[in-house]
This record gives sequence, structure tokens and C-alpha cells, in this order.
Amino acid sequence: MAEQKNEGEGNRTAARAYDRDQKRFAEEGKVEEAARDAARAVDGPEGEKLRKAEEAGKSHAKGEDPALKR
Repeated sequence: MAEQKNEGEGNRTAARAYDRDQKRFAEEGKVEEAARDAARAVDGPEGEKLRKAEEAGKSHAKGEDPALKR
């Protein structure tokens, strides 16, 4: 992998790559399949581990995004 240039706060190169990959994923029609896989995982044997990981992540959050309450 080529050496990455430090772009400071907010990496535009990574953001563009993320956006490109997310668009490709949605266009390939795999969203519903991934959602079903995730639901099975949460309802299956690894569900408790996934819920604990979610709670651990939430414990580091600074709070709910106010934009969600509009």
C-alpha cells in the first residue's frame, strides 16, 4: 500500500473511498441480504456478544445526534 499523506482532521480521501464503496454496495442490491444476515446474527448464538459490543460502543458516545430528533 502506498504511503498516505496526512490530511489533518477529516480525511477527504478516505471519505470519498467510503462513499464510493457504500454506493457500490447499495447498487449491487446486497442491502436486504446483509440486513437479513445481521438479523439472524442478533437473534442467534452470537446475539449476546453483539449486544454487549453495541453497549460498549454506546458507552463511549457523547450523546444522541440532535439531527435525529428533528
